[in-house]
Amino acid sequence: MSIIKKDSYDFINGEVLLFDKDLDWTSFDLVNRVRVLLCRKLNIKKLKVGHAGTLDPLASGLMILCTGKSTKLIDTYQAEEKEYIATLKLGATTPSFDMETEEDSWSDISEITNAKINLALEKFKGEIDQVPPVFSAVKINGKRAFSLARKGETPELQAKKITISELELLTFALPTITLRIVCSKGTYIRALARDLGLELGCGAYLTQLRRTRVGKFKVEDAMTVSFFSENLTRPETN
Repeated sequence: MSIIKKDSYDFINGEVLLFDKDLDWTSFDLVNRVRVLLCRKLNIKKLKVGHAGTLDPLASGLMILCTGKSTKLIDTYQAEEKEYIATLKLGATTPSFDMETEEDSWSDISEITNAKINLALEKFKGEIDQVPPVFSAVKINGKRAFSLARKGETPELQAKKITISELELLTFALPTITLRIVCSKGTYIRALARDLGLELGCGAYLTQLRRTRVGKFKVEDAMTVSFFSENLTRPETN
């Protein structure tokens, strides 16, 4: 974990900061909190702070924040390969493909085996077409898909090319399984849960998600917001 020391960073000229986002925080919450802390520390009213890839409120893990002139690097970091650890529940579905909404269908999973799951996972490796979830930030005629979905509409989304370079079954304890996923920009893990459930014929949805890596950056090297706040405001000692 990086230690914040007084005057060790030039936030205005530009820095790249790694954060371990908490559950229930939006990506905007994290950016806004860091911006407020830095503006207060530097005694300025405005500072450019942006993130290189969102995480849903129900997901935790690595987020890259850039300040000042380093915000020019955001597109580069967004394009990097990402790694996730995902827990799925088999035998049930939700409209959002995660725990944001209640379960709406159930299926028998007595015939699901470790071998069947591994066989199904093979079909999702490499370059595939993936339809984003309706509960997503994809824009349709200028409106976010999740806004339409929450109004009861069912927007039709187009499939996009993504690449899943690694897909590994870590744990098998029905009704839940845990996967390690290495994928390209634009991959929706909720959509992968949906599609795997369809392939297995029993339905599935995402119950837990953690981003562990973006390119060369790892979550082990990231800070919590509380750590950042404490060390940023801590007075220098001799």
